[in-house]
Amino acid sequence: MTTETGTLPVIRDDGRKGFILVLLVYVIWGFMPLYMKALAHIPPLEFIAHRVVWGVPVAGAMLVWRRRTKDVVDALRSPRTLAMAMLTAILISINTGTYLWAVNAGRALEGALGYFINPLFSVLLGAVFLKEKLSVVQICAVALAAIGVGTLTVDMGHLPWVALTMAFSWGFYGFFRKTLPIGPNQGFFLEVLLLSVIGLPYMIWLEASGRGHLFNGSPSDVALLLSVGLVTAIPLMIFATGAKLLRLSTVGIMQYITPTIVFLIAVFVFHEPLSLVKLGSFVLIWTALALYTASILMRLRGR
Repeated sequence: MTTETGTLPVIRDDGRKGFILVLLVYVIWGFMPLYMKALAHIPPLEFIAHRVVWGVPVAGAMLVWRRRTKDVVDALRSPRTLAMAMLTAILISINTGTYLWAVNAGRALEGALGYFINPLFSVLLGAVFLKEKLSVVQICAVALAAIGVGTLTVDMGHLPWVALTMAFSWGFYGFFRKTLPIGPNQGFFLEVLLLSVIGLPYMIWLEASGRGHLFNGSPSDVALLLSVGLVTAIPLMIFATGAKLLRLSTVGIMQYITPTIVFLIAVFVFHEPLSLVKLGSFVLIWTALALYTASILMRLRGR
């Protein structure tokens, strides 16, 4: 399945185990709006605080079990690594908080739009900051996506800031995350560990003032908040394992499973309005994604 080039494995064919693991994670992430809807009465900042605090023991236990703690110890001794980890932690928190707010505010469709835009924005980041050359097909894809967002802006009367915030925060998260000299699981642990320095005192203040939902909420609130660490950390770690067994192009194409499920839930479960203009904007972006995916496949076939 793999061959060695130097010290790095190059994936030539997709493994069934990797496909199943990544598919499972994308489906879990697709149904996350249902979980978030159950937390609609909990402020996004409180949710993020619980996410990082309960993520620390879950991710830490996984690293101890896999004997990957040395990387984290080394990272804690590097001011530059800590600064970059704090930046990525803030970006992913902005992404998560915006998504939670959008779902609970009846704007899950905009959240799905943000996830559809993500890969195209990443392409644009690579072209602007890394001077990566875009093919004609990729330029057309980015242009179509821009037209789709522009059409949606005119229809809404304002910028679709939910979708753009999610796309920008995730795009820059991925861009800066590459600078961390540690693996994805170690990076996640470092991010939640750093944010827990703020999140834990905030949680204590909320509970002490009677505004928190851990000791002052219903049994369902307690169960949902205590499980947020597992819900956050476990899929990320499963994804990190499965992605190593798949080609990058396969992982990239499969990522559209999540926003597709979110789109369907928003329309058929949450009954969010879907106008013809909004549908047309999505069609433009879907077409852009199809062109983008085709460009990847054509490049790989050429190689």
